[in-house]
Amino acid sequence: MAIWLNKDSKVIVQGMTGATGMKHTKLMLGDGTNVVGGVNPRKAGQTVDFDGTEVPVFGTVKEAIEATGANVSVIFVPEKFTKDAVVEAIDAEIPLAVVITEGIAVHDTASFWAYAGKKGNKTRIIGPNCPGIITPGQSNVGIIPGDITKPGRIGLVSKSGTLTYQMMYELRDIGFSTCVGIGGDPIIGTTHIDALAAFQEDPETDLIVMIGEIGGDAEERAAAFIKENVTKPVVGYVAGFTAPEGKTMGHAGAIVSGSSGTAQAKKEALEAAGVKVGKTPTETAKLAREVLAG
Repeated sequence: MAIWLNKDSKVIVQGMTGATGMKHTKLMLGDGTNVVGGVNPRKAGQTVDFDGTEVPVFGTVKEAIEATGANVSVIFVPEKFTKDAVVEAIDAEIPLAVVITEGIAVHDTASFWAYAGKKGNKTRIIGPNCPGIITPGQSNVGIIPGDITKPGRIGLVSKSGTLTYQMMYELRDIGFSTCVGIGGDPIIGTTHIDALAAFQEDPETDLIVMIGEIGGDAEERAAAFIKENVTKPVVGYVAGFTAPEGKTMGHAGAIVSGSSGTAQAKKEALEAAGVKVGKTPTETAKLAREVLAG
């Protein structure tokens, strides 16, 4: 089992023929991902050869779905065109759209997020500005390195790409059911709470690791959700304990105002919900091991 992505997922790549799309399509195919098509209106009808695997290019997401039965799109489109690409995926009612692009205007993200809601939320959006989602040994959609962990029974949800990779590597001997990088922008499609709910329902996930960071109140809201709805053990880490107040750190959403949004406040909220919180990624991995060891 896994959440949102498995070996049967059929993936299309919006922006596949660009340099970044080409590079990561090749890597995704190497990880066993079933990439069934690319989308580029200017190159429709062509095919791209990835080390012997011929991948067709379609003019629209709708055409790609009709021809291949695709149910996942990963978007490697420059930021000024990303909104249109996501809207196209929503209009085609693809079940999952993973938006890798960073630097998207918050107004654009708010616009396509609201559009998805108006259309009945038939398309789950992960991102933007995220590393994607991987179900190790089955499918890898995005830019997460596929060789740093193995299949297992830990579910991971993280705002940070690099901390996603570090946690996967630290716990590589135990392995993961699914790892979801939700991105660190102020507005994102899929939240910690969405992933926590899915992992709670997944019979193959025994432990959830949640990585947050300073800024906003997403972790506090996740803590309240955990307290009310999650019976599985949750281990957490909040990046930014040493961040100076009032300064944007890395992600656009990672800014602290007064006591609101600090790592300490988030840690306390999570611990009050029964979550064990590490002060470093390595300590967090150690806590996860201890919980699984019983």
